[in-house]
Amino acid sequence: METILMILMLASLAGVIVFFALAFEKGKGNKRGDFMKSGGCLYAFLALVVILGSNDGILQAFLEVFMLTAFLGVIVFAVLAFAKGKVNRLRNFAISGGCLLALLVLALVAGSISEEAPVAEEASAKASVEGQKSDLNVNQEEKEEQDAKEQAQKEQEEKEAREQAQKEQEEREAEEQAQKEQEAKEAEEQAKKEAEEKAKKEEEDRKAKEEADRKAKEEAERKAKEDSVTVSQKQAVAMAEHYINFMAFSKSGLIDQLEFEGFSTEDATYGVENISVDWQEQAVIKAEEYLDFMAFSRQGLIDQLVFEGFSKEHAAYAASQVGL
Repeated sequence: METILMILMLASLAGVIVFFALAFEKGKGNKRGDFMKSGGCLYAFLALVVILGSNDGILQAFLEVFMLTAFLGVIVFAVLAFAKGKVNRLRNFAISGGCLLALLVLALVAGSISEEAPVAEEASAKASVEGQKSDLNVNQEEKEEQDAKEQAQKEQEEKEAREQAQKEQEEREAEEQAQKEQEAKEAEEQAKKEAEEKAKKEEEDRKAKEEADRKAKEEAERKAKEDSVTVSQKQAVAMAEHYINFMAFSKSGLIDQLEFEGFSTEDATYGVENISVDWQEQAVIKAEEYLDFMAFSRQGLIDQLVFEGFSKEHAAYAASQVGL
């Protein structure tokens, strides 16, 4: 494209020179028509160059050469206007100046368009680049912001996950610790219970053994005693039971009665001590027997019972039991 534009520009420049030369050399009467024809052709070339090269820097150089040529043409036409015919000087000057002015204006307009187009394009491109850059920056900022949000969210999720995991770990450890403590407590209670049961069993076994030993000892003592009891002692026991079954006696009174029957004091004492008898009840029975055939005061009855061999406590108890 640059080569084509260069050829068109050179052709246009050469055309300016050729057509201007022909316009002034061939027939003065046809000067204006020739000038118009040459100008129209040059204008067509110029328009073609402007259309095709509006985006190239070569157009700027061509326009500058074209403007310089137009400026030189102004000088030439001005000289010719003043040199040829004083009568037609004003008209010639107006015609030549107007045509050259039109060419100059056309060059200026084309130049301004050429200058503004790249500037506008450059500004548009710059604005586009800046817009893209701005969009890129905005997109970059948005992306960074989004990345920052995602990173913050990810960190928050990781933090929450760590906290949840730590909480679950602590709860699990607490449950395991509580379970261990509960198991230890249950084991301790079980051991304590077993120890208590063992101690209780040992105590029961000890008591049972003691009771068995005691019974065995008593049985042995009884057997030994039975083995050592004499016939006289056995008779004293039988005699004491016989008397106590039909008559009330105190312990000392029954011993005296057995002695009266001929038993020795040892045998009589043995016989009385080896019978089953309640001496307090004997005192009550004896008090009733006295009251059945004789009147007594309380103290008189107590003294009589004491005389019979009962203790003062048993005598007082018997007096109270019979109503005195």
